[in-house]
Amino acid sequence: MTSKWEKLLTATEPQPDSQAILDTALARADSSTSQRFERLLIEQGSKSKRQPRKAPAVSAADYETWTDDVERAMVCVSRQDFGFAGSLLERWLQRVQPRDLDERGLYLYARSLTLCGDMRRLQGTVQDLMTAKGLYADAHSMFIDLGIPRRAAQIELTQAIVAEMSSKLTAAASQYDALAEDKRLSTCDRVRARLWIGTALSKQGCYEPAIGFMRSAAREFENLAEPEDWAVAQQKLALAHRGEGDLTRALHYIETARSAVSPKSPLERIQLDTAHAHILVTDRATRDEGHTLLAGAAATADRYGLRHQLRSIDNIRDNEEYA
Repeated sequence: MTSKWEKLLTATEPQPDSQAILDTALARADSSTSQRFERLLIEQGSKSKRQPRKAPAVSAADYETWTDDVERAMVCVSRQDFGFAGSLLERWLQRVQPRDLDERGLYLYARSLTLCGDMRRLQGTVQDLMTAKGLYADAHSMFIDLGIPRRAAQIELTQAIVAEMSSKLTAAASQYDALAEDKRLSTCDRVRARLWIGTALSKQGCYEPAIGFMRSAAREFENLAEPEDWAVAQQKLALAHRGEGDLTRALHYIETARSAVSPKSPLERIQLDTAHAHILVTDRATRDEGHTLLAGAAATADRYGLRHQLRSIDNIRDNEEYA
């Protein structure tokens, strides 16, 4: 590899993983070695990949506006207002090119790509998920190059969610398992990964180990004073107990989830109502009530373009056992 670089010089460029190794070696080098390296760069007229680049197309005021638009887009995505969120982000992604940006601009560009990926993931068609994978991969590469490991790890966690949504449950569980111990992530994100291991296992019918992961995550969310995540854990426990045939416990957990917090977005309401309906339709005595709740959840999902949620609802409806 070194021989290739010496032969081609500026006609070649290290791959991201090789660049990361080189960056680590430089960071660990003593001061005399670092000074020699910088002197050689100057003498050869080359530039370090980390050296800030000029951004003639984006002014300081533009960066402030872009930052504001990213924050506004985050709020819109959380409310499933995909149309306005998309317009806020596309005005920047269509205007600038990464090669023209300095590190601040590249960070905003990567954040914009991530939010575009989130919109696609939440809408959830097969094509949306494929597009989201590409957007996340590009953003992940940029965060790695910028030396922001936490953002990169958060994208890896979201990529595992995409794998789960694409029915790659074994792969998703494996990714969650690795990220549950990844120190690049916050404590709360690592607990979420542990909860989602349980989700992937539950979808594979492995209810007993799934419930173990979910209960552990619920306890940790309680210790972290994260009521919304704790309520989500109760919802997932309800579905796992439904899967193993314990409707009494399933109803207990879903009622706990419903009374713990009020949904703050259409997606949260749909997920909670769909989980509750899934339990109700399992019991012949409450089947009609469950189908009524499913109809309302489907109408909301259709209104906000949440196709993945619609597929989940349709799968419940199409189950002959619940017809």
